[in-house]
Amino acid sequence: MIRAPTKRVTVRTWTLTNYYAFIALSKRHHNTDSAGSAIARTIKRPEFHDYFVTHLPSSSLHPDPRGPLNAYNKLPRSDSVPHTSAISHPPTSFQALVGRETTVVRIPLRSAKHHFGVATSRGTRASNEDTHQAGVLDIPAFAKRPPASLTIKRAVAAYPNAARESRGADSASGDPQVFYFGIFDGHGGTECSTFLKDTLHEYIQDTAAEFEFQSSLSKDREGHCLGQDSEFPRGSLPLIQGGNRKRMAEMEKNLVQNWRRLVGGYFKRFVPAHFSYLGNGAQEQERPSCDGKDHAGGVTIEEILEYAFLRADLDFVSAQAAKEDDELAKAHQPQFQDDILYGPKHTGKLSIGGYRRFKGGSTASVALISTPTPTPFWHPSTPSSLLVSHVGDTRMILCSTETGEAIPLTSNHHPSSPIEANRLRRYAATFVTDSFGEERMSGLANTRAFGDVQSKRIGVSAEPEIRRIEMGPAEYSFLALMSDGISGTLSDQEIVDIIKEAKTPDEGARNVVNFATEVTREGDNATCLVVRLGGWERRLEGGLGSLGTKESREWRRQEAVDPRRSRR
Repeated sequence: MIRAPTKRVTVRTWTLTNYYAFIALSKRHHNTDSAGSAIARTIKRPEFHDYFVTHLPSSSLHPDPRGPLNAYNKLPRSDSVPHTSAISHPPTSFQALVGRETTVVRIPLRSAKHHFGVATSRGTRASNEDTHQAGVLDIPAFAKRPPASLTIKRAVAAYPNAARESRGADSASGDPQVFYFGIFDGHGGTECSTFLKDTLHEYIQDTAAEFEFQSSLSKDREGHCLGQDSEFPRGSLPLIQGGNRKRMAEMEKNLVQNWRRLVGGYFKRFVPAHFSYLGNGAQEQERPSCDGKDHAGGVTIEEILEYAFLRADLDFVSAQAAKEDDELAKAHQPQFQDDILYGPKHTGKLSIGGYRRFKGGSTASVALISTPTPTPFWHPSTPSSLLVSHVGDTRMILCSTETGEAIPLTSNHHPSSPIEANRLRRYAATFVTDSFGEERMSGLANTRAFGDVQSKRIGVSAEPEIRRIEMGPAEYSFLALMSDGISGTLSDQEIVDIIKEAKTPDEGARNVVNFATEVTREGDNATCLVVRLGGWERRLEGGLGSLGTKESREWRRQEAVDPRRSRR
């Protein structure tokens, strides 16, 4: 289908009495990416699904005597050991499942209790402003190609009649499915967090399509040695993949210029960390490469994520700035004018965040998981690439299979962080400490967030903190995402130990939320997502298992139910 161009909005000024002056947009629509939409082209819109596609036996109602006797979700220990060296033999599941006929099925991700779990609680707040999302993105793979000994092709070659039950079906792009998990903690209302839940994944998919992002698993790529079979040090350089670099540069420059024109202030000297071109378009940043050559057409997944975050925030902020916020101006209009069909509430971008100006915002923590083979990331024998993109104080942690320790993946973007304080101190003149001993900037606890139109000029932006983790087979047991209603009450190790004691990720998410709600003194919204990884079956074997914090958790629970607690 032909993609309709977005519309353009002219600029006018308006004044906020309590905060800094801000530039707003009129109700004529504005295209924040004129360079990308100037090229008329027909593309198929990417699809986002809340289910994953896999292979299962054609007849699951009747047991197959040729299959293994144990349940398929309970793999033998030999298949779930942490990865220490290259595996030279095919997985045991391939040896056991021989000659079984399979069919492709769709499994709703939120109903797959053994693979993914989510729980949320309102706490003592009037409403629950947390939202979350889980599904499969239709984008090319960004995983690093593993050594040949870890690919599924050798196992298939050794056992040509082996079934594909442990494999997932390919996505529309022909690559293994890319999984997407996100958690969003709104403040001031649910308008911004709901907007991110419904559309942030679309921004990521659209950006990948506009950049003409190509798969990291393609065999016809030349010079991109990071995607080849050789082992490369983790986290040293980004994985450069194919793409339309010229169009990407024009879109990035145009996006930065729109931020400068719309907001100014902090964004006048704003240079996104992962953009390959500087915002003024005059100088190109050097792209690191392992062979010293210039890779024309190179794009990184980090670049796509940062562009998608900034583009989504710009659309949300511009929509809020273009709305009428003067009650006197609406006095002459009929009552419920905004609710009628084709009224102002239902007109294009102006409906983003409601029909009245929304001055709140939202945090965002997003995890993308890509595998180099059709074997899903939760299988103990497959490696995978985890990409984390984070804004605000929502939190993500991994559990190490070998040691059982919690490994934090994100940091809180608070004024108390030295990095954030140095970034904003030149613009934010009001760093104060509240009665609880927490630093705040102009009344805000987060220095990075979506929305918050009144604080954009001082640097409260949605530029994400991005981190890439190459996960070996069964190296980690699970991934947990949570809002600050949990991370502000429980330590990382307590959260990990609670999940270890659960039988399924779904039960683990519920136990974390229930415990945090029981022992909290603040009663904030609490949301937890748990994603099963390859080492799930051995989650209790590392270190002390869940015993390290068991005594302290029991003491906290007893103190929470103590009737004398309220007198303290």
